Amino acid sequence: MQEEIFVSGRNIPNIDPSLEIWHWPISLYLFLGGLAAGILFFASVVTILGKDKDYPTTVKYASLVPPIALTLGLLALVYDLTHPLYTWQLYTTIRLESPMSWGAWVLLITTPLSFLWVFSYYSELFPKRELKFKFLNTFEKFLKNNRKNMAYALVPLSIILGVYTGILLSAFNARPLWNNAILGPLFLTSGLSTGAATIILLAKNTKEIQLFSRIDLALIIIELGLIVHMIMGMYAGSEVQLDAMNLLIGGEFTLMFFGFVVILGLIVPGILEALEIKGFKVPVAIPAILILIGGLIFRFVMVEAGQITRYLY
Repeated sequence: MQEEIFVSGRNIPNIDPSLEIWHWPISLYLFLGGLAAGILFFASVVTILGKDKDYPTTVKYASLVPPIALTLGLLALVYDLTHPLYTWQLYTTIRLESPMSWGAWVLLITTPLSFLWVFSYYSELFPKRELKFKFLNTFEKFLKNNRKNMAYALVPLSIILGVYTGILLSAFNARPLWNNAILGPLFLTSGLSTGAATIILLAKNTKEIQLFSRIDLALIIIELGLIVHMIMGMYAGSEVQLDAMNLLIGGEFTLMFFGFVVILGLIVPGILEALEIKGFKVPVAIPAILILIGGLIFRFVMVEAGQITRYLY
């Protein structure tokens, strides 16, 4: 019988081997990617359902965020690379088994589509600034007529982008905190929640705010359920997985994870949104901002904590 032994080993900085290669730009990149995916998903679904006139912030004003978020996220990613000049090599091949390859190609398609989506609303977003060239007016009309086709393409692309931000971590089997199949759905749900929070923050239409408050409350409940599932799954795993989870529960990341992510980033906003739905006067900006801060801290915690523990065979 072949046995496999897991030991946690030592972790003495500058002495024991270390593989802490991901820093703050990666956490920022994962957050901005999930945020953009959430907004693009809702904008696309609203457009496909023909409700774009009822929810203008979702399809127009909030859609200004994804191009900026994706551009900043890609800049953060390239900045963190050891050899940024070789980034183009990601696009010289397609490896279906590689999450990095999937992410690179999805971003290559989604980023320009997000710019085209905004440009299709140029005349409505910037009514006082007319396009000087006739071919740009023609191009805008073409995009406007094909907006629903772009929406059909962006729905699966945004879902893949949201899931990818979690799968990118879970693909690292040597990191017990990341070696969890729940990370993909968890990061997708978190991205959708931050997207809904951004729409709430920017919306001025009461109907739109109430709709996305309900959607966000449902996403918060799902996200809390996924976090509980992740914790229970890790506790039922090997000893090294238990040690990894102890970083979040009773360890150095407990305050950040439970204090800022779970309580201030999910439970408190959920309660405030539930009160707002019930008719109580709650400033909608408060839960929206808390969700965005919690989503960002969640990425930082998972990236930093995941690099501390490792499997030793």
